[in-house]
Amino acid sequence: MTAMLHHALDRIAAMGPAGPFCYILLYAVCCVCFCPISPMAFGAGALWGVWPGIVFAWIGAAIGSCLSFLIGRHWLQAFVERKLARYPLFTAIDAAVSAQGARVVFLTRLTPIFPFNALNYGYGITRVKFREFMVATCLGMIPGTLMLVYLGAAAGAAMKTGTQARTRTPAEWAFFAVGLGATVAVVTLVGRAAKRALDEHTKPAA
Repeated sequence: MTAMLHHALDRIAAMGPAGPFCYILLYAVCCVCFCPISPMAFGAGALWGVWPGIVFAWIGAAIGSCLSFLIGRHWLQAFVERKLARYPLFTAIDAAVSAQGARVVFLTRLTPIFPFNALNYGYGITRVKFREFMVATCLGMIPGTLMLVYLGAAAGAAMKTGTQARTRTPAEWAFFAVGLGATVAVVTLVGRAAKRALDEHTKPAA
């Protein structure tokens, strides 16, 4: 599956102005179909750099998340309920969502211990409102998307340097290294803080 995504990204890179639109559509489809999304965010950075890559990846993830939520709520509710019944943790999250709503959705998006695509469908069978889900998801996925896109941008810059006559200066590479390290550190700290806060919301009452 990952090889197929890489091939699709290579095709998108050759599409010119139409590439970002096709990329966003493919990202949304990956979310709905439970395909890996990390290579998609990574690829956005490699193709377009940090800031355009973040925008395109964020839009694709937002659309895909909302579609999965609506599908889980209106068409596949019984199927999703059967699948998630195996995971006691989601039962605790469901109870926490009933009390805290968007706050819990936001916290689960900040920590990587919860599968992104599965949560999209899972929240569809909870009592969280669609608007709350959409806002919390769109905000909560920003740190993770930033980290993956930054990694892709750094890898893309290294590849381009290897195929072009001009080489990057030590200062430029230092800038990339410091920025990457800071991004990973911030995302890690945010994820740990989110997990601690989420544990408080999901632990059984005494």
